[in-house]
Amino acid sequence: MIDKDSHNKDSGVSTSVSSRFSYYSAILTTIVTIVAFGFAMIAIPISGANCPGDCVEYPYLNTISQFPRDFLWMPLAIMLVLAYVTLIVSIHSYASSQKKIFSQVGLSFALIAAVILAIDYYIQFSVIPMSLMNNETEGLAVLIQYNPHGVFLALEELGYLVMSLSFLFMAPVFTNRGRLESAVGWVFVIAFILAIVSLTVISFSYGLDRQDRFEVAILSIDWLVLIINGVLLSIVFRRQFRAEQET
Repeated sequence: MIDKDSHNKDSGVSTSVSSRFSYYSAILTTIVTIVAFGFAMIAIPISGANCPGDCVEYPYLNTISQFPRDFLWMPLAIMLVLAYVTLIVSIHSYASSQKKIFSQVGLSFALIAAVILAIDYYIQFSVIPMSLMNNETEGLAVLIQYNPHGVFLALEELGYLVMSLSFLFMAPVFTNRGRLESAVGWVFVIAFILAIVSLTVISFSYGLDRQDRFEVAILSIDWLVLIINGVLLSIVFRRQFRAEQET
C-alpha cells in the first residue's frame, strides 16, 4: 500500500531541490559569462576584420608570444557552455507539461551546441600552444584561432548559431506567465532574430569572406543573452523556490 503523505512529501522536497538547483544554475551562468566576457575582451585580435593594426599574416605561426593572454578565456568559455547546459536543463524542468516538447527540443540543441563549442575551445587551448612551442606546425594554420577562415571560427559560428536556436525553442516555456517570465521569453526570441539578421547582413555584404565579423556578432549576442536572462531567471527560480517553501 502506497503512503500518499510520504509520496507527497518526497515530491515536495524533490521540487524544492530542483528550484534551488535552477536558481544557483542561473547565478553561475551569469557570473561565468561575465568573467569569460572580460577575459575575451583583453584578447585583442591580431588578425581578421577586427585587427586594429600590425596584424599577423598567414600561416599565423609566429603567434606563440600571444600565449597565454589570448587563450585564457577559452577554459572559462568551456565552463560557460557547461553552465549554459545546466541552465537549459533547469528551464526544461521548470516548463509545464504542455510546453516540455519545446524545452526538450531546446535542450537537444543546447547539448549539440555545447559539444561543438567545448571541443573547439579544448582543442584550441590544449593543442595549438604546445604545437607552436614544439615547432609542430604542419597543417596548423587551418586550426589556429588567428586564421579568419579557419576551423576554429567556423565551429564557433556553428556552435553559437545552434545555441541561438536553443533559445528560440525555450521561449515558448515562458508564454502566458508573468511579466518577468515574458521578458525572458522575448529576450530569447530577439536573440535568435538578431543572430539570423547578423548572419544574413554579413553574408550578403562579404559572402563567404566573413572573416571573424559574424563570429564576434553571434558570440556577443549569445553571451549577452546568458547574462541578461541569467539574472532574470535567477529571480524567477528564487520566487518559485520561496513559493514552494511557503506551501
